[in-house]
Amino acid sequence: MRTLVLELKLRGRVDLAGVLAARFGAVVGAALASSPGAVLVRVPPSRSGRRRRGFDPVVLLLARAGVRRPPALLRVPEPRRRTEHGAGGPRGRAHGQKERTATERVAATVGTLRAPIRLRGRDVVLVDDVVTTGVTMAEAVRAVRAAGGRVVRCVALAEVEG
Repeated sequence: MRTLVLELKLRGRVDLAGVLAARFGAVVGAALASSPGAVLVRVPPSRSGRRRRGFDPVVLLLARAGVRRPPALLRVPEPRRRTEHGAGGPRGRAHGQKERTATERVAATVGTLRAPIRLRGRDVVLVDDVVTTGVTMAEAVRAVRAAGGRVVRCVALAEVEG
């Protein structure tokens, strides 16, 4: 699974989407079936990941699985943060999540998502492609709760074991 997901996300192997979509669609379908009336909401990819790949893996996989494109949470633009090295770090760039400590990941992620759709009083199934540290999914749960929704399931195609 790890190899297939990496090939899709890092090397743009969209030809593998069909294989991955069957499993993903089944898991998403089971989550929705166990939560009648719940709305499916996707976690958006990072802006840099979307630009680099040219596609949203969740949208691609759900489409191949025959699942209608669900609404997405929105990324809130992150203000440039100053560090002890100046703006963004030693080279003037913001650090990626992989280079951050767990505490830095949480601090950099809180408040970066919001729900643009009406979720007050609704049950929500959150969907993302991969859960690495869980920080992004936790932020997605926070955003849904802030909009008045209740997260009843979190679904991902894969998770990275730590």
